Amino acid sequence: MSPRPGPTAPTATLRSTLAFVESPVQLLNVLEWAHTAGATGPAGGLTVVVLSPNDPMSRGQLRRMAQLARDEGLNVRWEEARGGPAAPFHTIGGLTGALRSADRIVIGDPFSRYVQLLLTITRARSLVVVDDGTATMEFISQLAAGERLVRWHRRGGRPGVRDIAFAPISSSARRRLTPGGRRTVEVFSSMPIDSAPPGVVITANTFSWTRERFGPPRVSKGADLVGTSLVETGVVDPDSYLEAVRSLARTHGATRYFAHRRESSEKLHRLAVETGLQVVRPDLPLELIARRGPIGRTILSFPSTVVHTLPLALAGTEVRVAVCDIDPAWLTENASPRAQGFLSGVTGTARDVQRLASVASAGAPATA
Repeated sequence: MSPRPGPTAPTATLRSTLAFVESPVQLLNVLEWAHTAGATGPAGGLTVVVLSPNDPMSRGQLRRMAQLARDEGLNVRWEEARGGPAAPFHTIGGLTGALRSADRIVIGDPFSRYVQLLLTITRARSLVVVDDGTATMEFISQLAAGERLVRWHRRGGRPGVRDIAFAPISSSARRRLTPGGRRTVEVFSSMPIDSAPPGVVITANTFSWTRERFGPPRVSKGADLVGTSLVETGVVDPDSYLEAVRSLARTHGATRYFAHRRESSEKLHRLAVETGLQVVRPDLPLELIARRGPIGRTILSFPSTVVHTLPLALAGTEVRVAVCDIDPAWLTENASPRAQGFLSGVTGTARDVQRLASVASAGAPATA
């Protein structure tokens, strides 16, 4: 199924919309959705609720994104949703009234337990899911199969005590994310979605807001490398990852490494020392950083969201995106059985990117 462009319903027919975001990328994609749906400005009736995480890099990027949202005329409500044991109770209690009166709910992470709990409270008949990266593809797949919502890197493991205790709420959230009767569900995505459950409307995110507001960038002759949190999530062995980064940088002449917001300081320090790369901690999502520039003529990446989003954000520029597959030998013994297939799918479905062969010969394109 090819995502269709354009808004799905006139904003004027809905009195109020609540959007819940927990990451900078989610907030960026809410801005893209609002731009496409005509929900920006005071008349759009959109309030963005930031369920703030604890890690400093995410919080910093979210602060910057929140200001961009305010500049677009959106109402932004910042919630210290994880600021101590009592914080969730205060946050949910304070949001209950708005949840019950909202006509439409926009969420960025259907796998989030926080968001799943909020979905059990709302009476909204219109639900929108915006991208939280490549996890959107897994969400669509699980929804279509009627499976429980589990993040791809955790699939294959036995449910823990907390998973079992939370199962009724997760099941309720999945039902609310399934269209039926008067309830509509839209997925606003830049990911390649071939099919969707009956009744789910797929709307293409083309990053039109990003391209209109920023750039075009100044393009340098060199290459930049994009980091990933696959080590932090326990999928890839740290030594293998470091060697892969070193090989890619040497082969392509990369000088900068744009860190993922979840990468640990210890790993980044080691990477800088052992590879000589300049580690950059972006203060905005990479799509905006790249669009503002300066950016390398080649952007190197492992399988991740950016192999789908950067070609859209950088459309019309000289920049090319190149992706290197994850070698199965790099996976840890604790990696999900789904890991290799999912990561290969992320690479294989990417449009307008250059495929690289194994990292040992990363300078050569893979055979098409």
